[in-house]
Amino acid sequence: MVEGDVAREEALAPDADEESAEAVAGSSEFLLEQDLQRYLAENLECIEPGLRLYEEDGIRGVEFDAGGRRIDVLAVDRQGALVVIELKVSKGYDRVVGQLLRYINWVRKELAEPGQRVRGMIVCRAMSEDLRLACASIPDIELLEYKLSVTVTKIPALGL
Repeated sequence: MVEGDVAREEALAPDADEESAEAVAGSSEFLLEQDLQRYLAENLECIEPGLRLYEEDGIRGVEFDAGGRRIDVLAVDRQGALVVIELKVSKGYDRVVGQLLRYINWVRKELAEPGQRVRGMIVCRAMSEDLRLACASIPDIELLEYKLSVTVTKIPALGL
């Protein structure tokens, strides 16, 4: 392992501070999270039918300002509920639950109409057992794993 890989592995360890994990110099993980965020924000139907990006007064639900912090994606479902989506490009650990609950309750307090449902989703490549256990009894939080795939097909020559 080279020095940069060691630093990256330490920064992405389960007990690492989330902010430092995303700010690791030379890490491709942060760029991938931005790519994942952009893709999902433009394709919310792949998460749930009828899900659409929150938009109001020219403000879009990507990197949505939540009292000085940023919600990865804020969406609206087909019943009109607000949906806070927290993304983790690699493995999701149980500490993300506190982050998501903070965002959900900020949205309830500052943005939602009285009686409007607010729910949350955590999307990551792999879900830790700790995260699954932490969310097991919390209503209105869903856990989702994503999988990327690329198919390359050879095209026959034109035979000129």
